[in-house]
Amino acid sequence: MLRWLIGGFLALVGLVALVGAGAYFALKRPDVPYETLAAQYENAASRYVELPGGVRVHYRDEGQPNGPPLLLIHGFSASLHTWEPWVARLGDEYRIISLDLPGHGLTRAPAGYQASIDAYREVVHEFVRQKGLEHFALAGSSMGGNVAWEYALAYPEQVNALILVDASGWPDTRAEATEEPQVFKLLRNPTLGPIMVQLDSSRLVRQGLEASFYDASLVDDTMLNRYVQLARAPGHRDILLQMTLNYRTRPSATPERLAALRMPVLIMTGDTDRLVPPEHAQQFHDAIAGSQLVTFESTGHIPQEEKPDQSATALREFLYRVVEGSALPALPEVDCEIDPRC
Repeated sequence: MLRWLIGGFLALVGLVALVGAGAYFALKRPDVPYETLAAQYENAASRYVELPGGVRVHYRDEGQPNGPPLLLIHGFSASLHTWEPWVARLGDEYRIISLDLPGHGLTRAPAGYQASIDAYREVVHEFVRQKGLEHFALAGSSMGGNVAWEYALAYPEQVNALILVDASGWPDTRAEATEEPQVFKLLRNPTLGPIMVQLDSSRLVRQGLEASFYDASLVDDTMLNRYVQLARAPGHRDILLQMTLNYRTRPSATPERLAALRMPVLIMTGDTDRLVPPEHAQQFHDAIAGSQLVTFESTGHIPQEEKPDQSATALREFLYRVVEGSALPALPEVDCEIDPRC
């Protein structure tokens, strides 16, 4: 009887494993070639630059060629597409340069690339050197905000002004981040994460995107497909997993470190941000002398997309005051129903 029970149990385990393996291979998704992705997600302004170490950066250099330069860094799992609303609203006045970080968008990284905030900071630095940018305003969203303030600490002589948009970097002291999207919780699991990145993650990505907005209806199939498809570029999933698993080992913001920032700083946050608590924006404001804090009502984690008019206006007012030192002219209206720049 015991042998029969053991045999039955082992057979059941084998059946479960077989079903699990079948489900894994049914849901497993292959890489998407860069050429396929480029055909869909490049635009007329897309350009590439080769950096040392085998990184090939996709970027756009738009707006007024002779205007004050504004360099934009996107957040985790996003791409330079997140800045298109600002390009549409600020391009009449500013030279706007946006880039995809390694593991994101259309930027290629070599096999075995070791991703980190410091590595991204140095990618931006080498990109800036090759582009011949000597002084510029620097803006970063979420993880890109972490890269931006680390860059400003390392190379303060280059940064005329720093803009932190729902920037990360402070330890999350909440007892439990109950509203954190499920996709991040799964990816941070050292056992499940490597499996999850290989599977069809459309449902979880949609949940994560919807959690990033106050108005979840802004997440449409076009946005969802862009995030899902670009994450499947060769090597991207490994880099995204690296950044997720190493999330809690990054050097954190402290009042002592941030006190070294002497350039003008604008801090933006959405009042309902569920990914980076609005309290962190207040911590940046308290730590950086002379900084300005703007909080957008009924707004989530990505105000440049959710509140493009208000966030672009706040940035424009800030830059006119601290970079150009002149009065603010009327903001050009953009009709996103007909204007392809949106």
